[in-house]
Formats: sequence, C-alpha cells, structure tokens
Amino acid sequence: MLHQKTTQNAIAAMSRLAELCASGQTASSAEIASSRNLPQPLVAKVLNSLARSGLITGSPGPGGGYRLAKPPHEISLWDIVQLFERATESACPFGPGWCGNGEPCPLHDTLLAMQQIEENYLKSTTFAVFEGTSKSATPSSATSAKK
Repeated sequence: MLHQKTTQNAIAAMSRLAELCASGQTASSAEIASSRNLPQPLVAKVLNSLARSGLITGSPGPGGGYRLAKPPHEISLWDIVQLFERATESACPFGPGWCGNGEPCPLHDTLLAMQQIEENYLKSTTFAVFEGTSKSATPSSATSAKK
C-alpha cells in the first residue's frame, strides 16, 4: 500500500503530465495543482523532486512548464514509490522484529504475498494508462457540474 502522502501526490502530478504527453503540452505547477485539487506549494515541491530525479523536465518563464522526461510507458508507478518511500519492514501484527526471528507470526505468509502483489502491480503499471485521459475540470467543479 502507498503509505506516503507525498507518493500519492507525486503520482497525481505525474498522471497529469502523462495526460498531456500525447499533445506535447507542458503544465505549470499551478495548473497541475488545480487539475488534481492539490495545494500549489505542495505540487511545486513534488515537481522539484521529480525533476531532480530525471523523471520530468521543466522550463521556467512564460510558455514554460513541466513535461515527462521519458514516454509514459517507460515510467512505472514503482519509479515514483522508489523515489519517495523507504523500504519498511512488513506490518507484522506482533510488532517489529517478530517475523524473521524464530517462528513467523500467523499472518506472515499472507502479508508477504500481499506485499508482492502490490509491488508487481506498481512495477507493471506505467503512466501510459493516463495518456489521453485529460479532464479539464477539477473534482470540485466536476461535482458541481453534475448537480
């Protein structure tokens, strides 16, 4: 499971850039924040980390903006998780240090299997799933438009 809110926000920002990829458009941190209903300072911080990692590129000034550094099908969700999350021990219900030291807890095998399923999903899912799915409305304006 994605534990870090920063990881979720980074995936949200990257998904917006993937939506725009086919058209060759760039997006400002303000536009990305608005499209994903996120605070702009938070998005700007996440975009800086993504740019430092080489996953996106940015151009300053009028007409500038951010874009993916590689095609969406070459960037996986796992790439983002690896950037923002540390490896953690499994969530053993008996507490840290139980599993791996003697008999494993009763949930050990199930928790490991779930962790492997999640990791496989994140590694095999690329940002290509977002390509061409651009939605111009923010979640709040989309909700009010349906009323």
